[in-house]
Amino acid sequence: MDLHSITGLVLAGGQGTRMGGLDKGLQSYRGQPLAQHALQRLQPQVGSLLLSANRHLDAYAAFGVPVWPDADSDFAGPLAGLLAGLNHCTTPYLASVPCDAPLFPTDLVARLAAARSAADADIAMASAPDTHGVQRTQPVFCLLRTSLQTNLAQFLAAGGRKVGLWTALHHTVLVPFADSAAFFNANTLAELHSLDQ
Repeated sequence: MDLHSITGLVLAGGQGTRMGGLDKGLQSYRGQPLAQHALQRLQPQVGSLLLSANRHLDAYAAFGVPVWPDADSDFAGPLAGLLAGLNHCTTPYLASVPCDAPLFPTDLVARLAAARSAADADIAMASAPDTHGVQRTQPVFCLLRTSLQTNLAQFLAAGGRKVGLWTALHHTVLVPFADSAAFFNANTLAELHSLDQ
């Protein structure tokens, strides 16, 4: 797939509950905000970039990419951020990553795109081993057809919130990655500090 047919989306719209309400994407990692790390890592893998955020929109806009909040203000989770991206995506495909996993693979989108194309799937989703070596899905590391926008809007309007329940409704292919550390996400300040070490 031509990378110019893919828009990259960094999800930074959460409430940061496990970080004491802090805006996770703006927390510092190696001297830069987490969301900025994610944008820089994603940028060479896609044709253009978007960012989903619900607070401190001016701070996120300073990173130089379009910033879009959820359509509603009830912090409906990553699917709402994904829908915000789809609503403003002008390419056939959207690739999403969370803002709190700054070490995701540099070939993430290429591998997701290859697997999606090979299976003619609607969605390609990463998986990686947990601490016991069992492959676990990484649902917000995904590549999907932009044409799923209306279906996702309907799912959310009906009260759906879980990524796995929505992706299960579509032809989804899992793409295994070997390095679990690449998908480590910092949910708490302690986890962020351990990542910084």
